[in-house]
Amino acid sequence: MAITREQALDCFRSDDLIGIGMEADAVRRKLHPHGIVSYIVDRNINYTNFCTEYCTFCAFYRPLEGHRSEEGYVLDAETIHQKIAETVEMGGTGVLMQGGVNPDLKIEWFESLFRGIRERFPQIWLHCLSASEILAIAEYSNLDLQTTLARLRDAGLQSIPGGGAEILDDEVRHRVARLKCTTADWVNVHRTAHQMGMRTTATMMFGMGETFEQRVNHFEVIRQLQEETGGFTAFIPWTFQPHNTALGGRGWEEATAVEYLKTLAISRMYLDNIQNVQASWVTQGLKVLQMGLRFGGNDVGSVMLEENVVKAAGTVNHTTEEELRRIIRDAGFRPVQRDTLYQTMFLN
Repeated sequence: MAITREQALDCFRSDDLIGIGMEADAVRRKLHPHGIVSYIVDRNINYTNFCTEYCTFCAFYRPLEGHRSEEGYVLDAETIHQKIAETVEMGGTGVLMQGGVNPDLKIEWFESLFRGIRERFPQIWLHCLSASEILAIAEYSNLDLQTTLARLRDAGLQSIPGGGAEILDDEVRHRVARLKCTTADWVNVHRTAHQMGMRTTATMMFGMGETFEQRVNHFEVIRQLQEETGGFTAFIPWTFQPHNTALGGRGWEEATAVEYLKTLAISRMYLDNIQNVQASWVTQGLKVLQMGLRFGGNDVGSVMLEENVVKAAGTVNHTTEEELRRIIRDAGFRPVQRDTLYQTMFLN
């Protein structure tokens, strides 16, 4: 049974990191009793960095309005196809494609792109577009949300990442990203996708000055929607990377490894209705990732053949499939490759 809101807050205020980790590990063992830790081989493709939302925590975007940044881009279909071809050659099974909110790119652009990918690479799973992007596509194309999702799905979109959640508390959202969608908007995109039979992930970026109560608010929003729809495959928390961002500025106290592990563990206990919780190496590095497998994590995410957003904030961690498998084994688990829907593929 999930912990209560009060218990979650007690955990956040507690100094008993090891005890919290052991409780989370017990939840993981109940949900994943066979000692398996999963990973995926895929690629993050950021199709554009032009964006009109100007989030203060983002170092990746370039402004579109007023004047076009010389560092801004929109990838053409052939470039994206080349990246996917490389992914297939390296054993990849999917792409996670996201970008800025770009009013120049209406639904026809995405339909053409997805159809082209599905025709050329039918074996690649398309896990694409955050809630913010989908809402913008609907707005710029003069469509309602359900029609937008249906057209994207029919063109080849198969599942939706949880990006754009940050902290699902509107006070926090207004402070760090006032032009971005509200909590209710984010929930509505994922609820609608679930009702249409599409699976999605839930994410959380913390360490932006939010309170413990606001982190628990985020957990509660996710838990309630999962109770309603059962559509989330995984919960994926990571820490805000402050470098090169307006929010970070100088002297920002980045979330520590202890804070990360505690938040990971509490999420595992609070969200016991979501099967998978992913530990992060992209923001935390491999050593903290390894510890995260004893703090509730049962998945290490992607080998990630390409990543640009976190890199733009000055955090650059790299790994290989061989290294991830070694890290998992050394933590006492059996590494297993999975697909985008967290179904295991190879049990060697």
